[in-house]
Order: sequence, then structure tokens, then C-alpha cells
Amino acid sequence: MSLIPVTILTGFLGSGKTTLLKRILTEAHGQKIAVIENEFGEENIDNEILVNDTQENIIQMNNGCICCSIREDLRETLQLLAAKKRKGLLDFDRVVIETTGLADPGPVAQTFFMDEEIAEQYLLDSILTLVDAKHAQTQLDDRQEARRQIGFADQIFISKTDLVAPEAVDALKHRIQQMNPRAPQKAVHFGDVAIAEVFDLRGFNLNAKLDIDPDFLKADAPHDHDHHDHAPGEPCDHPSHAAPQAGQGHHHHHDDDVKSFVFRSDKPFNPARLEDFLGAVVNIYGPRMLRYKGVLNMEGTDRKVIFQGVHQLMGSDLGPAWGEGEVKTSKMVFIGIDLPKDIFLQGLEQCLV
Repeated sequence: MSLIPVTILTGFLGSGKTTLLKRILTEAHGQKIAVIENEFGEENIDNEILVNDTQENIIQMNNGCICCSIREDLRETLQLLAAKKRKGLLDFDRVVIETTGLADPGPVAQTFFMDEEIAEQYLLDSILTLVDAKHAQTQLDDRQEARRQIGFADQIFISKTDLVAPEAVDALKHRIQQMNPRAPQKAVHFGDVAIAEVFDLRGFNLNAKLDIDPDFLKADAPHDHDHHDHAPGEPCDHPSHAAPQAGQGHHHHHDDDVKSFVFRSDKPFNPARLEDFLGAVVNIYGPRMLRYKGVLNMEGTDRKVIFQGVHQLMGSDLGPAWGEGEVKTSKMVFIGIDLPKDIFLQGLEQCLV
């Protein structure tokens, strides 16, 4: 049986998760989706769209989708759904898990790596984060959970942009990009997102046939902010750092603890040294390392090595061969909370051949 793809949906209270879930559960999109929620209630799926209740807390919708609340623990709920699917009692093609508005999505994502039984049945596709444009700046200032949700995201949907000025939306997008440059951002109307933009994003895919994001290795990619790095005190001519005038530019007063940085090198890595170093930093900083991902040039193989991790869990895989004439560049992106960038960059430098 092929693995069941899973999408984790996160976002602060009021960001539009419920609107998106209602669409998934009631719209005629032709897909059979099981939605797992922390609880049924006002903040989640409204009771009038539920068809019938059962003892298992699994509810069949009119369009063939399934709604299910987490009973004891996520792992048990996933096991129950997979067992019912195997026995032909339930029919669904994929799963969406909604986290509570205050949740750190990390432990949910880790379930799919740590638990062998779950890993044999499910494949984590991506983490989607919804952001409320009207309240996001305050939430990001005040709540680390909101900042973590941005840091974990593979795709960010910004809702309620019609309620704020365009300059405010630009400032928010810029701030989010500084925190997580690898997640594309899209403005959506009250969580009204095309189903095609929600599924099969392959944010966690380590499949050898797939390279990470096609733009991932392009230095001039629109969401790559590393190439204008400059030392403290050094002048920077990047437009976003210019003095604000007539709604342009960006106020740099947000010193968010969630930040990202990139390591690049054309020299190959020594595998043993790199493994030792990454093992050490994950051991020390793992809880603060939200997402990290890379395409590596390793000594001893003519194939790309693709690696990624969430918190303390890290995995790597052999990817496709380097193309003829392709520059063998290693590139690694780290997103985390107050990570010591200098220690990481110097340490990685010392792992090179």
C-alpha cells in the first residue's frame, strides 16, 4: 500500500484555518481527505457542517471527506485511521492535521520520523502556516509560538490583507521572509486557498528523484536573502534597508528570535567531519533548530546528498547525480531560535575537504 500523504496546518488564532478546513470538508473537490483536529468546537469545525457523530469521533462528510478529533494522542488517531482504511471501513487518500493556534508544529512533524509504525504508513508532505495580516505584527512581537509557526512553514498563506494598507502587507512579508526565506508567501482571502496549492508541496521530500525547490540553488532566487548579507556596521544598499519614504522601505525594529541563515561552498564536505559536527550542534541546539535543509557536495560520491531535519531529528538521502558542467555547490539553510550563526558557519567551514 502506498504511503498516505499528510499536511500539517498551523497558524495563530483567527488566521483562517477554520475557513480553509471547512472548504476542504464540504467543497466538491473530488478528493477524499481525512481531517484530524485537536477538538471539535467553535474555534474548529462548526457543528452544523458535521453529518453524524460516532463513538470513534470519526465523522463522514457529505462530499466523502472525513473529520476526526484527536482522541488521546495523535499517534493513536493516525493508527486508528490507517487500520480502518486497510480494513475498507474508511476511504481516504490523504490526511490534514490541524494544530491548535498556540501549538509548536515541531512535535507533530517529529511523529512522522520517530515512530516506525507511523513512518511505514504515512508520508509528511508539508507544513502550511496561515498568517492574519491584521494582527500578525503584534502576534509575532508578543508570542514565540507565532514566530515558530513561521519558522516551520513550507508554505505561508497571508489572510485578511484587504483589512490593512498595502505598505503594511509589504512590511509583514519582508519580516516573514527574514525569518523563513525558503517558504513561498501568498496572500489569500480569508483562508480561501485553491486545493492544488495546499497538497503535494513535497516540503519534506527526500526522494532521490526530486531536487529540493527548483530555485533552491539559485543565488538570485527571489526568496533567498543570503546574498545581501553584510557584516555589522557595513553599509548595505539592499532596497529593503533603505530609509523609508512614501511607504517604501522597511522599519528594522523587529529583532525576531526566529531567523535563518545560509551556508554555501564549492568545496566538498568530508563526510565523517560533517556528521560529527552536525551531531554535536543538534545535540546542543536541537530544540532551537526549527527546520534545516540542504543539498550537499560530499567527498566520495558523484551524487548530491540531500539532508534535512526538524529539531533533533535529522535525515539524509542520496539525490540525483551532479549534472555535467554543473557547479558542485553545497547549500544549507538553517531556521531557528537565536542560533549562533558564527559557530555554525565556522564549524561547517572546518568540515570541508
